Amino acid sequence: APARRAPVLRGPSTMARKVIAVLLLLGFIGIVGILLLCLPTRDLREPPAFKYGIVLDAGSSHTAMFVYKWPADKENDTGIVSQHSMCDVEGGGISSYAENPPAAGKSLKQCLDQAVSDVPKERHPLTPLYLGATAGMRLLNLTDPQASDGVLSAVTSTLKSYPFDFRGAKILSGEDEGLFGWVTANYLLENFIKYSWIGQWFRPKKPTLGAMDLGGASTQITFETQKLIEDPQNGVTLRLYGQTYKVYTHSFLCYGRDQILRRMLSKVMKVDGYKTSVSNPCWPKGYRRNFTLQDVYNSPCTAPEKPDSYDPQRTINMGGSGDAAQCRLHVDSLFNFTRCGFTSCSFDGVFQPGLSGNFIAFSAFFYTVDFIQKVMKRRVASPDDLNAAAEAICGTSWNELLTKAPQLEKRLPDYCAVANFVHLLITKGYRFDEISFPNIAFQKKAGDTSIGWALGYMLNLTNMIPADEAGFRKAANYSSWVVLILLFVAVILMALGAAFCLLRSGKQHRTM
Repeated sequence: APARRAPVLRGPSTMARKVIAVLLLLGFIGIVGILLLCLPTRDLREPPAFKYGIVLDAGSSHTAMFVYKWPADKENDTGIVSQHSMCDVEGGGISSYAENPPAAGKSLKQCLDQAVSDVPKERHPLTPLYLGATAGMRLLNLTDPQASDGVLSAVTSTLKSYPFDFRGAKILSGEDEGLFGWVTANYLLENFIKYSWIGQWFRPKKPTLGAMDLGGASTQITFETQKLIEDPQNGVTLRLYGQTYKVYTHSFLCYGRDQILRRMLSKVMKVDGYKTSVSNPCWPKGYRRNFTLQDVYNSPCTAPEKPDSYDPQRTINMGGSGDAAQCRLHVDSLFNFTRCGFTSCSFDGVFQPGLSGNFIAFSAFFYTVDFIQKVMKRRVASPDDLNAAAEAICGTSWNELLTKAPQLEKRLPDYCAVANFVHLLITKGYRFDEISFPNIAFQKKAGDTSIGWALGYMLNLTNMIPADEAGFRKAANYSSWVVLILLFVAVILMALGAAFCLLRSGKQHRTM
C-alpha cells in the first residue's frame, strides 16, 4: 500500500492577508476616531476682522486725516476704536482756499493717497470716509456762503474720487465739536470702557471728565451734569457702550486763539483812534510789526469794529509796550459778564450750570500753560499762579523772550494776550476758583493720542454702522456625537469580527 503523505501546512492566502491588514487598519482608525471624539471640546471664536473709518478734521488753521479701526464684532453697539494712522495735510485750513476752491480738494490728495495704502485693499469699498469742518468754515459760511459751498463742493469731488465709502463733507456745529472732544478724552482715559487683565471689556465705575478745547476760531466747554440744563440748546443725551450720558456743552465762536488776537488788535487800534502808529500793551517791549487793516478786519469776529473810513490796504505800524494791567483791561472788554437771562451764566448771556468733577484742558489751553511752565519756569496750580504768570510774560522784553525760546519766535509776541485771555476765560468766564482750579489737567494727549473731536466723531458714527456677525467654529451637538461614536464602535467590531473569521478559516486550512 502506498505510503500516506504528510499534511502540507498552508498559511492564509495572499488575498486573505491583505483583507486582514485592511480590516486591522479599519479597526485602528475606529479606535483613533473614538479617542478624538472623546476629547473635550468647546466653541472657539474666530478672530474678528477689522473695520476701518477715515475722518478728516478740517480745522481753521490746518487739516488732519485720521484712519481708525475697530473689531467687526462690536462691544455694546459701539466699536472699540483705535487710531490706525494719521496724516497732516500741508498748507492752511480749507477755509483759506475761499478764492481758489479746487486747491482745497487738491491739498487733501497726499493724505488720501496714504489712506489708500494704510487700509487693506479688500476693505476700501467698506470703509466710510467723512470730512468735518470746524470754526474756520463756520466763519467763512457766515461771511461768504457761496465761497463756503464752493470749498465743500471741491473737497467733496476729491473725496468721491477715492475708492472709499464717502459719507459726506459738512460743517460741524460748535456743540458737536465740543461734544465729540469730550467723548474722545473720556474714551482715551478709559472712562467709558476698559479692557481687563483677564481679557474682557467692562465699564469702570468712575466719573467722566469735563473737556475744555481752545481752537483757532472757537472755544468749547463740555461736561456731564445731573443739574437742570435750562437752555435746551446746550443739553445733549448720548449713549455709548450701553450707558446713557447727560451732557452740557457750548461753543463760543470768535473766542478761539487766532480770532481773539485779531479782536485784541482791533481793540488797541480803536482806543488809539485808528492811528497809523499804535502802541500795543499786550506785545512785549522792543517788538514792532507792520500789518494792513485787511489782516485784522477780514473776519466776522472783527467786522463790527471797522473804522468808518475803512481802507483794507492801509498799513498800521504797531509796537509793544508790555503793560500787563492795560492788556488785561483790553482782554476783559472782549467778554460781557453782566447780561444773563438764566439762573447762572458763563459770559455773553450763555447759560452754564455749576461745575462738577475733574476737567481736561487741551489744544491752546495746553500750549499756553506748557509755555508758562517750560519757558517761563513758573508753576500753574491756582488762578493766582496763572495771573502772576501772565503778568510776568507781559513784563518780559522781546529780546529776553527770544533768548528763552528762539524756536517759538512766531508765537512769542502773543503769549501775553493769550495768557491773560486763558486766565479770564477760566476764572471769570467758566468760574473756576481756588478750590476747583486744581481739578483741571492741562494735557496735549490722553494716553498716547492727541485729543480732538475726530475720534469721538468716529466712536459716535460706529453706532450707525452694522456689526458683522461673529465667526465661530462649528461643533456637532450631543446626539450627533453619540451616533458617531456608535458608528465607530460598529466599524471596529465588524473589522475585528471579519479578521477573526479569516484567521479561523486560515487555521482550518492548515489542518486539512
